[in-house]
Amino acid sequence: MSSQAGQPAPQPKIVVATTVALSFISFWRGAAIVLSDLASSSFYAGGIAERAIGESAPWFVLGVMLFSFAVRSIYMESCSMFVRGGVYVVVRDSMGPVMAKLSVSALVFDYILTGPISSVTAGQYLGHLLNEIAGLLNQPYRVDPHLFAAVFGVAVTIYFWWSNVKGIHESSTKALRIMQITTVMVVLLLVWCPITLLLKDRVDLPPPPTPANLHFTEESLGWFHDTIWPQIPLVAIMIAFGHSFLAMSGFETLAQIYREIASPKLKNLKRTANIVCTYAVFSTGIVTLFAVTIIPDEIRKNYYDNMIGGLAMSLAGPYLLRLGFHVFVVIVGTLILSGAVNTSMIGANGVLNRVAEDGVLVEWFRKPHHRFGTTYRIVNLITLFQLLTIIASRGDVYLLGEAYAFGVVWSFSLKGLGVLVLRFQRHDQEYKTPLNFHIGGREWPVGLAMTTLVLFFVAVANLFSKRIATIYGVSFTVLVFVVFTVSEYLNRRKRSAVHKLGLEEFNLEIQPQVTAETIEARPGCVLVAVRDYSRMVHLQKVLEKTNLRRHDIVVMTVRPVTAGAGEYGLAANQIFSSYEKELFTAVVSMAEKEGKPVDLLVVPAVDPFDAMVQTASKLQASRLVTGVSARMDSEELARLIGLAWERLPEPKHAFSLEVISPDRPSIYVNLGPHPPRLWPEDLDRLHDIWLQLSEKAGFGSKLHHRDVVGLALRRLEKQLDAKEREQVIEDLRRELGKG
Repeated sequence: MSSQAGQPAPQPKIVVATTVALSFISFWRGAAIVLSDLASSSFYAGGIAERAIGESAPWFVLGVMLFSFAVRSIYMESCSMFVRGGVYVVVRDSMGPVMAKLSVSALVFDYILTGPISSVTAGQYLGHLLNEIAGLLNQPYRVDPHLFAAVFGVAVTIYFWWSNVKGIHESSTKALRIMQITTVMVVLLLVWCPITLLLKDRVDLPPPPTPANLHFTEESLGWFHDTIWPQIPLVAIMIAFGHSFLAMSGFETLAQIYREIASPKLKNLKRTANIVCTYAVFSTGIVTLFAVTIIPDEIRKNYYDNMIGGLAMSLAGPYLLRLGFHVFVVIVGTLILSGAVNTSMIGANGVLNRVAEDGVLVEWFRKPHHRFGTTYRIVNLITLFQLLTIIASRGDVYLLGEAYAFGVVWSFSLKGLGVLVLRFQRHDQEYKTPLNFHIGGREWPVGLAMTTLVLFFVAVANLFSKRIATIYGVSFTVLVFVVFTVSEYLNRRKRSAVHKLGLEEFNLEIQPQVTAETIEARPGCVLVAVRDYSRMVHLQKVLEKTNLRRHDIVVMTVRPVTAGAGEYGLAANQIFSSYEKELFTAVVSMAEKEGKPVDLLVVPAVDPFDAMVQTASKLQASRLVTGVSARMDSEELARLIGLAWERLPEPKHAFSLEVISPDRPSIYVNLGPHPPRLWPEDLDRLHDIWLQLSEKAGFGSKLHHRDVVGLALRRLEKQLDAKEREQVIEDLRRELGKG
């Protein structure tokens, strides 16, 4: 980094990896993540639909869930073309940046509404349960479900706001556990409901989904009220379909997890999509049908806001058993609906970060938090909109559901149109939506066109039938579009202005993957992870004590991308922003003061721990060094990095981890199989045992210390699999207590 006299210093080279470092997940975990959003609608879709269109609503909800298989094909085709970035990038690549900004504005509206409707619905279920229990105990006190739901929604939103500011996201394992518990509830309903129907003297199914059986309210017709349009059968069906469409919310998550699904990708994506759609048919479509069939007509309107809770209390069996199941339903609902609140923040943050990376949002929005490194300003903005929505709705699930359905269908419509346009521009699809016909030497995507046409018919029907949702949705979309347009203009002016003074100029070398050849670092290098230029004591210590004759020094930073953002293809200027420039300016300055060269590297990743261990493995590093985290203590940081190492594919490269703190001793951990560090008394004990066996038992020189250790380990392994397991664990606890 030095230069000869009279010669300008060469620009330091930074290798920028454009492929996001991911930890790949199975199709089961992928399905759990999507269903955590999609299946949550089963708790509110049926009540909202019946309130809007009458008792035939379950058939329309079931029809929407069957139609989800067609929408699934659109997302699969988009993913098979490797069009990264969900709705935004699909529409941008097919119809240009203006339509892309409009589509992402509608998508953000969708995400903004997901949180409030989920948290408020969970509050409604809890509020009604509290009233049920109060009645059982003969207590006069009752809560107002709407007020309770609004307060609960605000509390849940604030909780997940703080989690997202800190960067603590829900893991796929947790999503899988929640869906396993939800599946228990669904299976119990699918068994208990038929038994209840068999015990009834008479079973009346909901009226068939014909125009004659649709009973719209003035509110559900919106601007169609007092017009001839609802009398046209096809229009009436589309209006009813639109009021049931929120049952299919959550499919955008399918595109977001595509890059994170393990190989073979397309095959596993198909499995994920089929699991999701099939599960939703039963958990939302069939359960809604059972609810309207079993809950008596005269009391069902009391359960519009907590339909599954009403179904639980209407099943056959003793009251206490039904109440117990109602409690279980509320627990499951709170878990999955609260998870959907978190998903909405993550999704909106991911979308807004994506457009920010394309220069559509000013850099101010993406400035990382000084402690946690998250894009907290975007999270704050999302949370503010969600809180205002909850307060404005006053806990009314129906109002939120109508607005939500508006955003969902427009998001799907623009996605479908984008994929349809790309069908005529590109021919590299691994998967195509079914029903394609070759006429006149051209392929005509009839299935894709029909699905997109239905989506647009429903979107237009929603536009005129949901008056409040349309006013709110269009206003919000226009507002976000204006913000995008103004921000894009300001960014263009900023790029044309003079660069910030005092910052180092860097030579970016773009590489799709991190390899030892691209970094030009010898095996056995020391990899130092940095993120905060005010917290680089660990780098200073590495520079001071590392002998460059033996080890090269590689300094890396993890460019955080939001969960689900693994689908995005990022350009160098999106990964290497002004913050990374300031960070590496400080790194270069520190290295030059020590007179030691360092190699510089930027790696984008959803999980920083996965990125660090993957990079250390690819570079064959001897040591990974990191500073302390503002979010957790050093031991927890070391544990999480160790778990990330365990997730590496075989063969795993073993290396050491050092967590350096400025005010306490460093933590040093070996990752991977390594000789244990034995205490002197343990070595003495091992030697005494060896002496006894070699001399008194007659093994002599044939016996080695390693044989004693090997036998002890094998016996301990057997004990852990046998009845002695608890005793072994207790002995180990006592051993740890001594330390």
